[in-house]
This record gives sequence, C-alpha cells and structure tokens, in this order.
Amino acid sequence: MQTHILGTTMPVLEVQLDPGESVFAESGELSWMSASVQMTTHTQMGGGGGLLGMFKRVVGGGSLFMTDYRAVQSPGVVAFATKVPGHIVPVPVAPNSEYMVHRHGFLCATPQVAIGVGFQQSLGAGIFGGTGFLLQRVSGSGTAWLELSGELIQKDLAPGETLRVHPGHVGAFQASVSFQITTVPGIKNAIFGGDGIFLASLTGPGTVWLQTLPISRLAHQIAEYIPRDGNRSASTGIGAGLLGGVVGSMLGGDNN
Repeated sequence: MQTHILGTTMPVLEVQLDPGESVFAESGELSWMSASVQMTTHTQMGGGGGLLGMFKRVVGGGSLFMTDYRAVQSPGVVAFATKVPGHIVPVPVAPNSEYMVHRHGFLCATPQVAIGVGFQQSLGAGIFGGTGFLLQRVSGSGTAWLELSGELIQKDLAPGETLRVHPGHVGAFQASVSFQITTVPGIKNAIFGGDGIFLASLTGPGTVWLQTLPISRLAHQIAEYIPRDGNRSASTGIGAGLLGGVVGSMLGGDNN
C-alpha cells in the first residue's frame, strides 16, 4: 500500500491498493476510485464500545455506517478529500499508541483500526450546534489518516504540562494526554470575555494537534450574515454566495 497527499489548501489523500488490500472510511467520504476497487458498506462496532458505542457515535454526529474499499484482481486507487481547507495527518495506531480525534477528524484507516467514542459532553445549545462536544477514539493496529481544518499547530506536552484550548481548536491528541472540559475562570471573563465559557484542558505527556479553523466557528460566522426574513430563496442565494466568497478567499481569491 502506498499513499500520496495531493494539494495543499484543499488536500486529498490518494491510496494505492494492491490486490487484497483495503482501507475503510465513514460512508460518504469517497472522492474517486478506480474500477478495480470494490465497495462494501457495513456498521463498525469497534473501539470497545460495542452496540452502545456505535449509537453514541451517531448521536454525537458520527456515522452509523463505514465503507470498505478493497482492490480485487488488480491494483486500484481510492481517494478521500478534505471538506474544508486544512491538512491530512497520518498517524501510526497500536495498542500503546491510540488517539483522540474531534468528531469530524477521522478520514480513513487500514482494516485493523477501530473507531469509537472516547469522550462526550453536552456544552449547551449555543455550542457546536447544540450537539455537544465529542471526541472519537482511534485504536487497534495500523494507520489512520486524520482531517484537521485550517492551519496545523503541533504541541509536544511534557509530563504535567497543561495547555488550555478553546474546544473547537482541539484537532487530535495522543491518548496519553489527560483531557477534561473546564469553565473559564472568573464571572466577568465568562460573561464579557467573548471566548465562551468552556475550555479544554490538556495535560501531558503527549502530542497535541491544534486546528486554526474549527468548523463550528466557520458555520457560526457564516450564519450571522444569512437573512432570516422567511424568504427562503433569497436566504439560500445569499448564504451560498457568502459561503463561496469565504471559501474563495481561503483559496487565494481571484487571480487578477
């Protein structure tokens, strides 16, 4: 198996499979594949959560179904692209090397990797669209590819070293890192600070990957400018135009 990450702003992972080799991803992640690749959709109950863990993942915004992509008879190629500007990060997964990833961060993995719910907490209706905060646990053995939005910042925390982060900026971290949701200290900070009332507290040892463009914040900024006057067609058109402008500016705007 060979992999290539193509592009920079909107990267795509292209996996070259020999006959019999496969990778899996959540259903709906496929970008393109060659004719020799066979798709098989199923439910994955890995990650130690069993049936309960599977439904917890769905409630938290994950997918119930996974799709295997396997090359049969001849080599093949399958590709998965990012949803927003960002980065694709490969990580080695082993029993002593597991990862916690934000709810939309899993892109694909080799067959012996399992995806389950690692952390779930409700943070109120105004945060993350009212669905709360979810981290997926990536365990098992093999390789996983993670999708992190915006620029990527890597922090290597020493034992006992703590980093406090807005929850949306938490992209992924090694399972050796201790994680908890805390509140912003001080009533004035919580009410008037403008940064929300929750922070993620991460304590080493281990590596943390931070993302600079949380999808929740991008959606919040766009929603602020969408008219809510009941004119559905106008709202849709303006919203689509705004989204196109935002993404266009991220990709470098026009070339004039």
